[in-house]
Amino acid sequence: MRTKMRLMGFNAEAVKPLNEAAAAELGAELLGEATVFIVGGGCLVLECWRHQAYQGRKEWEQRAAWDAMRDEGEPPGAALEALQAQVQAAPPRGALEELQAQMQEMRAQLCAPDPPPAPQAEPTPEERSRGPQGPCLRRD
Repeated sequence: MRTKMRLMGFNAEAVKPLNEAAAAELGAELLGEATVFIVGGGCLVLECWRHQAYQGRKEWEQRAAWDAMRDEGEPPGAALEALQAQVQAAPPRGALEELQAQMQEMRAQLCAPDPPPAPQAEPTPEERSRGPQGPCLRRD
């Protein structure tokens, strides 16, 4: 009580002593307030610590993801060279058309009931694009 009176600016010598019941009540009140203050402060400190740990873990995960992306990526020059090599390795356009014509001839032979009596002339490019008009290849 003397401390409380000094903090409030009163002279501590002018206060008469408290009886036991009043002293016990003031002590219990002080202890309760101190407990609430300590628990609240502890919660605040623990929450700050938890938040800092979360932020650190989040930054570490972002840094790890960034490093993984940087390590996986090839330099743009290497990707360009790989694409150029694929283009050069592709068969010429004429070879592709020739293969398509051969496939059409094979389909025509498979669908025909009897072999053709005489060799036919090579189909024109328009006929190649239309494909054979036999009954087994007709798509409706």
